[in-house]
Amino acid sequence: MDAGGVRPAVREIAEEIESMETRGAAAIAEAAATAVAIQARESDAESAEALRVELRTTASRLHDTRPTAVSLPNALRFVLAELAGDDVEALREDVIERSRTFRERLDTAQADLGRVGAGRLRDGDTVMTHCHSTDVMACVEAAVESGKSLSAIVTETRPRNQGHITARELRALDVPVTLVVDGAARRYLNDVDHVLVGADSVAADGSVINKIGTSGLAVNARDRGTPITVAAGTIKLDPATLYGGAVDIEMREESEVIDPDTRGEIGDIAVENPAFDVTPPRYLDAIVTERGQFPPESVVTLIRELYGEQPAAPWESV
Repeated sequence: MDAGGVRPAVREIAEEIESMETRGAAAIAEAAATAVAIQARESDAESAEALRVELRTTASRLHDTRPTAVSLPNALRFVLAELAGDDVEALREDVIERSRTFRERLDTAQADLGRVGAGRLRDGDTVMTHCHSTDVMACVEAAVESGKSLSAIVTETRPRNQGHITARELRALDVPVTLVVDGAARRYLNDVDHVLVGADSVAADGSVINKIGTSGLAVNARDRGTPITVAAGTIKLDPATLYGGAVDIEMREESEVIDPDTRGEIGDIAVENPAFDVTPPRYLDAIVTERGQFPPESVVTLIRELYGEQPAAPWESV
């Protein structure tokens, strides 16, 4: 165990999130909730205060893995919402039960979101996607199951090519797919009826943080008059932005962009690899959640309803 008592299984989950072996907002949130439950279940703490310290240490380790994926801190907020009381066993069971409840809600939320998003797609539509989003796939799957015929143009989404995952899953739904490089997206927007993207987080002003390239795609879609919808469960809403908190844009390893030998051949250059960008709300038509669809600027009301005016930060005060 770590000095803070973090269990080996929890460290393994954190490493899988950090390395992107576990990816996607729902999968990350589920993994974080599971890790906290494991810590509570396997802890040797003999007092409620000792267990609280371990849980906050665990939350801190998990929180640091992916700074832009707001589903992770929101999972921690839900599971660790109440750490009060002096009964260690009652505290342990409460955390385990809240983790179970959270994971169950994740399953039903995505299905509900899919049905809402499917309503925005018409029979015969061609959609363009960017990166890979389980929320986007839920919308497409619900549309197909309702009898709508769709086709898709999928960007590769460099440098990790997550678009290949989307293409594979769309083909499993028997949706015809055309795969294009990211730089070709504008060229194909005239052939698209709808752009459908996910989100890693949504700020209180309606700005959407998603895979790098989303912002440029949205600007081009607006220029071409192609509607763009963001599919994002409420676990993507970032309550820390209510009072001007900035979203930390994750910078990934330069080796994802260029190998060391090629870099050396080019000469003295700087290499940056931002994982995400920010799309202002004026370029977006709607944000679809399991609670319904919203104009981007109105999500602040939903954030306050779900997380309150002073969102908790259970990974602090370790």
